[in-house]
Amino acid sequence: MTFTLQDLKAAIPDYCFQPSALKSLAYFWLDLGIIAGLYAIAHSLNSWLFFPIFWLAQGTMFWALFVVGHDCGHGSFSRYRWLNNLVGHLAHTPILVPFHGWRISHRTHHANTGNIDTDESWYPIAESTYRAMPWVQKMIRFYGLLFAYPFYLFFRSSGRSGSHFLPSSQLFRPSERGDVLVSSLCWLAMVLGLVGLGISQGFIFLVQYYIGPYLVFVIWLDLVTFLHHSEPDIPWYRNEDWYFLKGALSTIDRDYGLINPIHHNIGTHVAHHIFSTMPHYHLKAATEAIKPILGDYYRCSKESVWTSFARSYWACHYVPDQGAKVYYQPYPRHSR
Repeated sequence: MTFTLQDLKAAIPDYCFQPSALKSLAYFWLDLGIIAGLYAIAHSLNSWLFFPIFWLAQGTMFWALFVVGHDCGHGSFSRYRWLNNLVGHLAHTPILVPFHGWRISHRTHHANTGNIDTDESWYPIAESTYRAMPWVQKMIRFYGLLFAYPFYLFFRSSGRSGSHFLPSSQLFRPSERGDVLVSSLCWLAMVLGLVGLGISQGFIFLVQYYIGPYLVFVIWLDLVTFLHHSEPDIPWYRNEDWYFLKGALSTIDRDYGLINPIHHNIGTHVAHHIFSTMPHYHLKAATEAIKPILGDYYRCSKESVWTSFARSYWACHYVPDQGAKVYYQPYPRHSR
């Protein structure tokens, strides 16, 4: 490529790199307001005819709340670390995400995007590893992938070990263990609160008002994050052929239609991977500024996300054992 990271940064207006605590808080409170409103409507109607609609709408808002916490984890929510950590916990704990544990592993993903050996999220596995995987692991990773996120939090992905909840996990530096413990205790408090709610109100109540939306949230999270980096023509690199900018461009922008503003334009992902500390509300302007420089290195899909998902679901299973620059290979129907 003929451009550098500095070339891209110079093309973006300075304001795009400036987070506004008030503006970020406005998005956060708007999401909370919509969530509260949906709960009020569901409680008022108390109808099984409405609950599936409620699950879809509220689960989507849980996903939007996750994206707010995602900005907090990147430090793009505000200039204040204490505010980022506070809102990050307020956004992530109710949806059972350990904020600091996730924040740290997600930092690893951004620092190593596109690197088969060191990436953290939705990285491909080698063909030999794929063929040696137990069938249960294959089922979760490749056929149950829209429900994989809770398993990832506890066990990470293939070829990696550690838990997002344990301060002693190799995911974390010794200096980070206190933060991880705080987030894990917040998560545990939320779980105990849900258990208490289930005991006092009944399991059906918990399904109606929490488990249903939570499952929709997990599907959204896995769908969108899978589609960020899983496309047959997106290259992956091994250590010797990888560097940051090349890896950061191994993602694709996608159009979620009416959902774009609801989940804070997280589908505008190329600019986010190049400059992860940029607030979500400036990503579209930044993308327009760098597209002329990126040229063919900028990837954007306008097709239905479900069409893209169906293709990648079958086509993105493993990469060749050898090669510095490799691409996903499809499901091997001839293998056992």
